[in-house]
Amino acid sequence: MSSENYPRFLMAAVMGYPVMHSRSPMLHNYWFKRYATAGTYVPLLIEPGKLGPALRALHPLGFSGCNLTIPHKQDAMMIVDEADEVARAIGAISCVVVRPDGSLLGTNNDCYGYIESILEAVPDWRADAGPITVIGAGGGARAVIYGLIQKGAKDIRLVNRNRARAEALALQFGGPVKVAGWDDRNAALAECVMLVNTTSQGMQGMPALDLSLDRLPTNALVSDIIYIPKETPLLAAARARGNRTVNGLGMLLHQARPAWRAWFGREVEVTAELRAMMEASI
Repeated sequence: MSSENYPRFLMAAVMGYPVMHSRSPMLHNYWFKRYATAGTYVPLLIEPGKLGPALRALHPLGFSGCNLTIPHKQDAMMIVDEADEVARAIGAISCVVVRPDGSLLGTNNDCYGYIESILEAVPDWRADAGPITVIGAGGGARAVIYGLIQKGAKDIRLVNRNRARAEALALQFGGPVKVAGWDDRNAALAECVMLVNTTSQGMQGMPALDLSLDRLPTNALVSDIIYIPKETPLLAAARARGNRTVNGLGMLLHQARPAWRAWFGREVEVTAELRAMMEASI
C-alpha cells in the first residue's frame, strides 16, 4: 500500500547553528494550532559542513521542507537540486521545499517578508519616493536590496565597513545601487526617505550601530531587520527625533507565509494575536 493511503503528519523545521534562539517554531506551531492541522515545526541544530546530509534526510523522514538560518543560507545554494530566480539573485536560500520525488527546491522569502513588513506598517510606502540608505552588505542586505529594487527603488546608497564587499554587491545588482564609504555614512543620510540597518549592530549582546542621524530628514522611515530587542538603539534614537520606525519582527512573520504555501498548500494569516504572542516572547 502506498504512503498516499495513510494520513500524514505535516513536518517542517529550521536548521541553524545555533538555532534554539529562533522564534520560527513558535510562529509555525501557532499556525498548526490555529488551522487545526496535524503537524509540527522543530529546530534542528546542524553543524557547518553537515547541511548536505541533513537536507537529503528531509524527504525520507517525511518533512515538507525547512527554513535555513545562520550559517547555512549560502552553503545551501550548492546543495539543492534547483534554486529559483529569487534565490539566485540574492545568492542565498532561506527556504527549502521538498518535492514529491525527493528533489530539493531552494528559494528566498526574506525579501518578500521585508517588503510586506514595511507595507504593513506604512501602507502608502513607495520605494521610488527618494534615496534609500542601506547599512551592511551581508545576506540581509542582499534580500532587502533585491526587494527594494523589485519595488522600483531608483537610488540606493550602500554603506558597509568593508567597502570591497559593498562594491561586489553593487556590481551584482547594478543600476540604482551606489556605494558610499564608511567614513561618509552620516553624510549619506542627507535627503534620504528611508534608512535600513541590515547588520547585527544593535542586536541583543552586540554594540549599537555607530551612526549619527543628524543629517537624516525627520520624515524618513527608519527600518531595522533586527527583532531582538524589539527596539534597537538605532530605532530608539530615530523615534526620539520623530522618525517613523519599523523593527524586524514583521519580516520574520511575513516571510513564513509563502513557506506555508509552498510546503503545505495553505494560505496563512499574520494575526494581531500572533504578533502579540511573538512580541511577548522577546
